[in-house]
Amino acid sequence: MAADSETLDIGGRSVELSKGDKVMYPDDGFTKRDVVGYYRAVASAMLPHVRGKPLTLRRFPDGIGSGGFFQKEASEHFPDWVRVVSVPQRGADDSVHHVVAGDAATLVYLANQACLEFHVALSTADDLERPVLAVVDLDPPESIGIADLRSITKDMCDRLRDAGMEPFVQATGGKGFHVVAPLDARRDFDEVRAHMAEIADRAEQEDERLTTQQRKDKRGDRVFLDINRNAYGQTMIAPYSLRARPGAPAATPIDLAELSRATPRRHGLANMTRRLARKADPWAEIDRRAAV
Repeated sequence: MAADSETLDIGGRSVELSKGDKVMYPDDGFTKRDVVGYYRAVASAMLPHVRGKPLTLRRFPDGIGSGGFFQKEASEHFPDWVRVVSVPQRGADDSVHHVVAGDAATLVYLANQACLEFHVALSTADDLERPVLAVVDLDPPESIGIADLRSITKDMCDRLRDAGMEPFVQATGGKGFHVVAPLDARRDFDEVRAHMAEIADRAEQEDERLTTQQRKDKRGDRVFLDINRNAYGQTMIAPYSLRARPGAPAATPIDLAELSRATPRRHGLANMTRRLARKADPWAEIDRRAAV
């Protein structure tokens, strides 16, 4: 073992932490050891939301000050206890072998591989064609204030509820919020996407603050209702995943009572463990609220 590495015991598995002092967030001084410690600490809350679903990894070997990359295909050097599933590619003859994280050791191992962000599929590896989540990504321009963004998020929750779905909210750790609804995997992606498009189109017609315009230069000062994630092979940022942004914010499930004071980047590496110590995961019951 290299002099700058140590071995961690994670759920009975030995996971190496290498170059733990490497700085991953240069503006904040957070190191790889901090990142590994974060994923170890949040694993019990995070795993129920990623277990069984293919992951796309966003890795930053030299920290967020240098270029990172997205990784779908699992590396050959990953240990054999890291679960990998074959995902057929539409329009191609081959498949991509995605990691599926089922335990804390996998999260910690991948964090040591400089994976800062975990992006999760909306369907499970057991039924790739039928989503278990529907998502509206509220993507605001810089000109939108937080009060309007909260109002729009609440309104979108109401719209999903009117459509027979149970809404859950996630602060993305980026610019906006996700409004998510659990599904019972009876409908395929095309059906779900069409339904979400109907909801978004109606919202755009009824609220001048909103747009479904794909082109950024056509959106003006309106919040983009992005329903494009509701498609085969697409992903959303996983609950409790860090973001590769200054401050090391994290995607954070919130309950609707918190929305009046929530911001997209309020929680992250610096304070998530304190949050989880005082507040249960607001999405803990999400799988039991699935709509048809």
